[in-house]
Amino acid sequence: MASARSAGGAPVRAHQFSRDAVIVGGCGRVGLPLGIALASRGLSVTLYDINAAAVATVNDGVMPFDEEGAAPLLTEVVNAGRLVATTDPASVGAAEHVVVVVGTPVDEHLNPDLGAVPRALERCAEHLRSGQLVILRSTVYPGVTALTEKLLAGLGTGVDVAFCPERIAEGKALTELFDLPQIVSARTPEVVGRAEKFFRNLTDQIVPLEPEEAELAKLFTNTWRYIKFATANQFWMMANDFGLDFARIRHAITFDYPRAADLPMPGFAAGPCLFKDTMQLAAFNRNNFVLGHSAMLINEGLPLYLVSRLEDSYDLSSMTVGILGMAFKGGSDDPRESLAYKLRKILSLKARETLCTDPHIKDERFVPLDEVLAKADLLVIACPHHEYAALDTQTPVVDMWGLTGQGVLV
Repeated sequence: MASARSAGGAPVRAHQFSRDAVIVGGCGRVGLPLGIALASRGLSVTLYDINAAAVATVNDGVMPFDEEGAAPLLTEVVNAGRLVATTDPASVGAAEHVVVVVGTPVDEHLNPDLGAVPRALERCAEHLRSGQLVILRSTVYPGVTALTEKLLAGLGTGVDVAFCPERIAEGKALTELFDLPQIVSARTPEVVGRAEKFFRNLTDQIVPLEPEEAELAKLFTNTWRYIKFATANQFWMMANDFGLDFARIRHAITFDYPRAADLPMPGFAAGPCLFKDTMQLAAFNRNNFVLGHSAMLINEGLPLYLVSRLEDSYDLSSMTVGILGMAFKGGSDDPRESLAYKLRKILSLKARETLCTDPHIKDERFVPLDEVLAKADLLVIACPHHEYAALDTQTPVVDMWGLTGQGVLV
């Protein structure tokens, strides 16, 4: 096998390692699809995760969450022995490539958690071995790569560090991991080359950057999407307030007009990434980010606006309101940071009763769709699951997404 070089420059032969890759946080929604994708290309992959239940589920060949096309591939690679999951931190020392995919939240004051990635590595640092390549894949605050390099150098691990952010859309990972270009960054051309070689197992399109450039590239990407959604939501509110249907206006704007093709429909802009990364970018710029903060006020205020519009037309205090869909996006079983829960909280104060349902999420507080349709006086589509596109009901349906094709005027 070809030899790599450690941080100190000494050659290290890859055959010293019994596994090709270990993924720290590997049983989550980013790590598991990556592990499956790598194993499907013939690599031996270990998933290290502190969630024992998820580890057991994966080792049984069962997906712990929905991901299109993942279930049969998981069974295949687990049965072949190319993918194993474990809670043992010592597993980190067995692989040449250590990929870190832990979450990087903001706190209750919207400040970035700079220590999420370093803490994950500190838990297993004693098992790191000279010659390994540590690949940070989490979306991080600018400077966290340098912080991690400093931490690992101080521990005398002798490892190389690269920052190669994930770029997938949840639910499309096993298409996009192979189709999308991969951003790769590190301090030296040699380490960039190591990371590039690793990701060429998935894609031939590699985009090299400096680490700080790559950190900003990922934050800019998610923030740009968040701002676009805020723009659409602001436009929708303007049209609504003048009694006009934004869906008709948007159709006219985008019809055979490529410069407006990326104008989205309105809807809750939620989930674990877009809001959080916009706030990380704001903190990076000394909280001088008027555009980002304005987007936050629009998107986070949308449930309040929606309920206010409903109060103009209905006596909510005498009504049972059914909320259809509690995931953060259509077709997903992921409720993280879903604004449907904010909508439920507001309606719990305004409506006589609020009922929630979701075909993809198991929650003892939810009720079946048929029961919601039978009991509700008003229905609100909070998540555009395809199951709600053709509802068989005479109950009024509030659809800000345009899912039902009946316009989005509320």
